[in-house]
Amino acid sequence: MTRIAVIDFETTGMSPLHGDRPTEVAIVMTEQGRVVDQYQSLMNPGRPIPRFISELTGITDAMVRTAPTVSAVMAEAARFVGEVPLVAHNAAFDRKFWQAELARLRLGHAQPFACTVLLARRLYPQAPNHKLGTLADHLHLPRSGRAHRALSDAQVTAALLGRIQADLVDRHGLRDAGHPLLCGLQQCARPAVHAWLQRQAQAALEMPGVNAGTDS
Repeated sequence: MTRIAVIDFETTGMSPLHGDRPTEVAIVMTEQGRVVDQYQSLMNPGRPIPRFISELTGITDAMVRTAPTVSAVMAEAARFVGEVPLVAHNAAFDRKFWQAELARLRLGHAQPFACTVLLARRLYPQAPNHKLGTLADHLHLPRSGRAHRALSDAQVTAALLGRIQADLVDRHGLRDAGHPLLCGLQQCARPAVHAWLQRQAQAALEMPGVNAGTDS
């Protein structure tokens, strides 16, 4: 399994198409299910933060007033990620801000995204729901810091990703649970997940070199 970057944004609203901008980003770099590096920064969105957003995230206009600009932070974030594929919880939200802000900087943003919401729905259908906090409690994942702050949410998502990858290998017999497999799994219809995982495990067994031994 190669590196995967887990990303989380806090923003002024739901859509960059409506003029919303990020107020914070965090990226947790993982490799083989372990955290190997991380990046976090507040940023000045250049527009007021709605009161209900501040109540949700704890991020206020005063906190971002002297923070770096969105452009400066996103340029750093893009350098930190490089070409590493991305994962987010509810990736559709984070992907649109990642792509919109890098487009403003005229930077490439071609990395594929995997979504831990979609993956958890397929692997843990018995969970009460698939919100990040609920999954953390259901799977007994470590949590620290305040929910709806970028770094704490990215850290919990990274722990969820590690659990997903471990379960795919240990419980479902897969040889590798890297980003391409995650992208395939999230696109699989839920009724077909069990059969899809069985095919992936069988294909892994048939790969040259797997379970190969020497005659004694």
